[in-house]
Amino acid sequence: MLLLILAGFFHPKVAVPPGDGETEEGKNDGQAIPGERIATVRVVRRPRWESAVGTVRPVHEAAVASKLLAKVVEVRVRAGQAVQKGEVLVRLDDADLQARKKQAEAALQSAHSLLQQTQADYERAAQLLRSNSIARSEFDKAEAAWRAAQAERERLQQLLREAEVLLEYTIIRSPIDGIVTDKRVEVGDTVTPGQVVLTVYNPARMQLVVTVRESLAQRLRVGQKIRGRLESLDYECEATVSEIVPEAQTASRSFTVKVVGPCPPGVYSGMFGRIFLPLEDEEVLVIPPAAVRHIGQLTMVEVLSAGRVVRRSVLLGRQLPEGYEVLSGLREGEQVVLPDSQKEISS
Repeated sequence: MLLLILAGFFHPKVAVPPGDGETEEGKNDGQAIPGERIATVRVVRRPRWESAVGTVRPVHEAAVASKLLAKVVEVRVRAGQAVQKGEVLVRLDDADLQARKKQAEAALQSAHSLLQQTQADYERAAQLLRSNSIARSEFDKAEAAWRAAQAERERLQQLLREAEVLLEYTIIRSPIDGIVTDKRVEVGDTVTPGQVVLTVYNPARMQLVVTVRESLAQRLRVGQKIRGRLESLDYECEATVSEIVPEAQTASRSFTVKVVGPCPPGVYSGMFGRIFLPLEDEEVLVIPPAAVRHIGQLTMVEVLSAGRVVRRSVLLGRQLPEGYEVLSGLREGEQVVLPDSQKEISS
C-alpha cells in the first residue's frame, strides 16, 4: 500500500486539454502542455569498446653483460641514473690482461727485429744468386727464413690485437642512451662470461604490451590506430599497433599485441595500461536526466499516455552524454514530462 501511495496510484491524473498538442491518435506531438514540457524517448547509436590490459615496456632495452671472468673494481652508476651511449658503467680487474698485452708487445718487437735480419739475409742471398756466388738451395733457405719471420710477426700482431680487445672488455660501456635499471653487481663481486650486470632502457620510446583474446586479435592490423590509456597518470592518447605476435598463448588462447604512442612525462617500465578495441555500435534507449524522479527507492518518470500523464517505474543503466540509459519500462517514441524549469528537449 505504501509503495502504491508513493508511486502516485491514488493521485488524480493530469488530463491534457482538448486541442492542446494532441494528435488524431490521442498522443502528444511534442508541444508543451500547460505548466510542463515533454521529451521523446529516443534511440541513439553509440560506439562500443572492449578494453585489454597490458604493461608498459621499453622499445629499446639492453641487458649489459660481462664477457670475462673477472672481479668488479668500479661501478660508476646507480639505478635510475641517465647515461649516454658509450659512457663507462662498470670496470673489471685487468691486471692479468695488461701483463698479457705487454708480453705480446715484447714478442712483437722481437719478431720485428728477426724480420729485419732475415730480410737483409734474403736480399744479400738474392744478389749472390744473380752473380752465381751461392747455390740455389742457400737462396731458398734465406727466402724461407724471411717469409717465416713475416708470418711470425703477423701472428704476434694478432695476439696483440686480441689482448687489446680483451682489455676493452674490462670496461663495460652503455650501448644506448637511456636510464640504468636493475643494477646487479657491486664492487668486489666476481662476474662470469654472459652474466648480466645491469640493464639500460630508452625512456623516449615506450610501448604497451597487451594480451588480447583470440577473437579480437583477428580484427587488429599493424598500423591501426586505437585508443590507449595509462591509469596511474590519467593519460589517454591515440596509439598505433606496432606488432602482433603471430602465436597464441596456449593457456589463455590470446595473442600478444604491442602498441606505441606519444610518451608523457613520468612513464616508466612496468606501469599498468589498457587499450580500447572497437566493436560494433550499440543502440541505446535514452531519456533526459531531468525526466527522472526518485521516490523512495523507486525510479519514476511521468509518461504522456492516451492524453494523460501517468507515473511509471523504470530501470535505468548508465548515465551517458545523451541522457540516462533505459533498461526497461519505456519504449522508443514514448513521451516523458519534464519539469517546467527545464528546456524542452526534442527528439
